[in-house]
Amino acid sequence: MAISSNDKYLLNNGVEMPVIGFGVYKIENELMNDTIHAALNAGYRHFDTAAFYQNEQELGKALSESDVSREELFITSKVWNDDLGYEATLKAFDKSLQNLRTDYLDLYLIHWPVEGKYTDAWKALEKLYEEEKVRAIGVSNFHKQHLEDIFEACRIKPMVDQLEYHPQLAQKEMKAFCEDNNIQLEAWAPLGRGRYFDDPVIHNLANKYDKTPAQVILRWDIQKEVSTIPKSITPERIQQNIDIFDFELTQQDVTMIDQLDQDNRLGKNPDNFSFD
Repeated sequence: MAISSNDKYLLNNGVEMPVIGFGVYKIENELMNDTIHAALNAGYRHFDTAAFYQNEQELGKALSESDVSREELFITSKVWNDDLGYEATLKAFDKSLQNLRTDYLDLYLIHWPVEGKYTDAWKALEKLYEEEKVRAIGVSNFHKQHLEDIFEACRIKPMVDQLEYHPQLAQKEMKAFCEDNNIQLEAWAPLGRGRYFDDPVIHNLANKYDKTPAQVILRWDIQKEVSTIPKSITPERIQQNIDIFDFELTQQDVTMIDQLDQDNRLGKNPDNFSFD
């Protein structure tokens, strides 16, 4: 499977999204400028943030001051739970645009499926999409029943579902459901926060290909046709995480990583979550 860092996934509305992006969750504001410039220099063009991360302003400043044109970038943000609802979501989007110093987003997501709120929020996303303020719309942490609610209540199908996805949480049922409905699956916490780097399967494959455990896992992501958004603040690791296009896992390798799945969730379960 010949894949390059310039390759993109074609979303169900025809928009192209880079196969790999850069996540900025929990990157401290004082580190953002140097970190984002290191990511840009390494070749990242997709940047994933959220209102909840409280670093949209720093990301927007770093991107706007770089030599990379806006047209080359793919910027994602998310509306937080407190701002779900039709009018509240529209207002939250405008604030994110202002923070990010741009007049459009490439992808806007509902961060969590808060019961009783996410269908109204989705209708707001539809409005933003139809007004061409965002090139693609989607969801995060939505399971089958949440997506089916969207299908029933709304006019436009989500283009992306961003889920916790790593070797011990391979989301097989959700991956199949998204494929059946032409929704691109995107991985958050793709590296499992480093907890699986010492797994014998990952360790042995890293030795086999003279790659880091992170590179093996991220290569598995893209060979599974999952968009992936690793995060690091270390320039060496930022570069390593995108240098995954000069080797290819065999089908046997992929199957061995698939078999590590234990339905082991690091974050909250979308079926039963609270941030109170």
